[in-house]
Amino acid sequence: MERVLVRNAERMIVSALQQKDGIEVIFADGCKGIIPGAEVPELRSLSSMDLPNPYEIVLTDKSGEQTELPWDFVRHFCDASYKASVETLAMAGRQTLGERICQYRKAAGLTQEALALAAGVGRATIIRLEKGERIPRYSTLTAIAAAMERDVQDLLVGTDG
Repeated sequence: MERVLVRNAERMIVSALQQKDGIEVIFADGCKGIIPGAEVPELRSLSSMDLPNPYEIVLTDKSGEQTELPWDFVRHFCDASYKASVETLAMAGRQTLGERICQYRKAAGLTQEALALAAGVGRATIIRLEKGERIPRYSTLTAIAAAMERDVQDLLVGTDG
């Protein structure tokens, strides 16, 4: 019979141990790996590390400041397939956002250049966003939405018109 794991075991961190080169992490499904020290600069002045729940590691530096490392950040260092699937989802999200920007821009009767000017960004930014090559800062997204007389929510989740 096949081994049965706790539901969402791939999200549950069961062990975290500081090593010379980073933090060794083990998940409930047996996946393990090391978060490189270069990715977590707080390790240089680490006072303590805690696993308050199975979904995050909390680092406390010598000044008492805490940094949370959520399970998804940790998982991509331990599981190459997870990182690839997240990157695929991110690309799809960028492309969907770009398609919406293009659709609403055209519906507003704006050229890429006119939208860029109205939003206070470069035309290259609009081109990259519409192609799904970049994800905008929130301030850029709100400026683009305002220039098209749309709510930001329209760009993020879409509307019928």
